[in-house]
Amino acid sequence: MDFQELNDKVSNFDVNDIDWNNMGSWPLAGRIFFAVLMFVAVLVGMYFFDVQGLTEEYDSVQAKEETLKKDFETKAFRVANLAGYKKQLTEIEGSFGSLLRQLPKDTEVPGLLDDITSAALGASLQIKSIKLDKEVETEYYTELPISIDVVGEYHDFGAFVSAVAGLGRIVTLHDFEVVSANESDANKLNLKIVAKTYRYASEGKRKKKKRKKK
Repeated sequence: MDFQELNDKVSNFDVNDIDWNNMGSWPLAGRIFFAVLMFVAVLVGMYFFDVQGLTEEYDSVQAKEETLKKDFETKAFRVANLAGYKKQLTEIEGSFGSLLRQLPKDTEVPGLLDDITSAALGASLQIKSIKLDKEVETEYYTELPISIDVVGEYHDFGAFVSAVAGLGRIVTLHDFEVVSANESDANKLNLKIVAKTYRYASEGKRKKKKRKKK
């Protein structure tokens, strides 16, 4: 069959003559046309199916690329500042060690009480009582509350608080109460305050506390 004959048959092809239940009886031109049409349809379907899958894969890879870029930038920044971090860590460790040295040992607590007593007397205060309260233990340190009850004038209390704050050990002041101490002398006041110092928990005690928690 030459091209002219095929063209004539395609031109004379009538869709109404198609027997869809018996494709084998179709004219040759109809069968060729249908085969070409199906082939094109399959190609188009495969194209759009692959493109959609590739588009989704591309979006996923692009999102992963952005995440990797941010991760790389973060790590690059850390590497660039590693020397600074090490220096900062050394400074923090030094400061921490300095703070630990300020925490009194068991044998130093009586000396701390003597220092507080001296601060009160140096501020011209009358000492009613200075005593240790029950210790409060945490994982890393033990809190030592000291109840202080003194009598004096208001400006003397300021001198006393300043002296305690200037001690060589860490001491914090809490729960202060000031009331009149003498009805006949309005300048005489009674100060009740709780001073807290801290003792560093040893490695053995910290491990023991962790085991108890478990």
